[in-house]
Amino acid sequence: MMSINKKEDIRLGLHRSDYMLDSETNSLLQIELNTIASSFPGLGSLVSELHRTLLKQYGKVLGLDPKRIPQNWAATQFAEALGRAWAEYNNDSAVVLMVVQPEERNMYDQYCLVNHLKESYGVATIRKTLAQVEAQGQVLTDGTLVVDGRTVAVVYFRAGYAPTDYPSEAEWRARLLMEQSSAVKCPSIAYHLVGTKKIQQELAKPNVLERFLDNKDDIAKLRKSFAGLWSLDNEEIVRSAIQKPNLFVLKPQREGGGNNIYGQDLQDTLIKLQKEQGEALAAYILMQRIFPKASLTPLVRGGDCFEDLTISELGIYGAYLRNRDKVILNNQSGYLMRTKVSSSNEGGVAAGFAVLDSVLLTDE
Repeated sequence: MMSINKKEDIRLGLHRSDYMLDSETNSLLQIELNTIASSFPGLGSLVSELHRTLLKQYGKVLGLDPKRIPQNWAATQFAEALGRAWAEYNNDSAVVLMVVQPEERNMYDQYCLVNHLKESYGVATIRKTLAQVEAQGQVLTDGTLVVDGRTVAVVYFRAGYAPTDYPSEAEWRARLLMEQSSAVKCPSIAYHLVGTKKIQQELAKPNVLERFLDNKDDIAKLRKSFAGLWSLDNEEIVRSAIQKPNLFVLKPQREGGGNNIYGQDLQDTLIKLQKEQGEALAAYILMQRIFPKASLTPLVRGGDCFEDLTISELGIYGAYLRNRDKVILNNQSGYLMRTKVSSSNEGGVAAGFAVLDSVLLTDE
């Protein structure tokens, strides 16, 4: 896209920035920023509503106020962003293309957005895998993307972030086809890459945020949310991580859960990478390990209720839409609360590591 100087007039980002509460500093520290396939705006909103309804019924018995669970508008706000991006494309007969995995397990979360889009904005959505896009898609001479005979206004990726999403050249051809078109991409390939761990680590370097922000208070607030982040060319930090591996997390440039490296595996991997040198080092970043306070929690999974020590991760959704220099949307769009047993290193719900939860506000 850079070699052909591809211009993207309309930019749409549906993000989720994930945080954990560090017990040592009592601060919310950022885990990562997701710029592609930010999942659970639909089911997360439903779980908040479920918990609020349960507290309306049993809150007096439990001593909990349902009003303390904040309203969660993630699904409707993401649908609004998609609907407004569709409107900016300015073709009433066009559809939203949702790119999904072949064996999609998270379709009900996605259907929440599809239903809101249809009911509130009258916008139709078609669901296709990358392989189906390659087989059924074409870009017309004017840049219009047509898939299965339908003009596409917005491509919304809920797949395409993991190497397993590209088992053959056909999937890469599909991605290239969509990028070359005039359809609004959520995200475009450049926007997708902004969400990599490497960019997160680069933004944490001294004087980098100043390139993008003028307000010193905003810069200070952002920096306060950054955990320690280092590239592997920092030999002193790498030595520290080998000596004290439990204080660090080794992160590859991957999404989808189950990819991070901890403890003895982290130590072994760093020693191996030091021997290999070269590009192998650039494939990872080191991050300070965050230690949230664990609480005893009743959990329900598969119809069974059990108690275990858990920690939680808070995701804040955001929607951003602009057309050339005009910013149309730049909103906080609800939240996602995930809770997992404290013995688990990973936090993905779809990957089987965590459960959906809600925020309950207190006076503490």
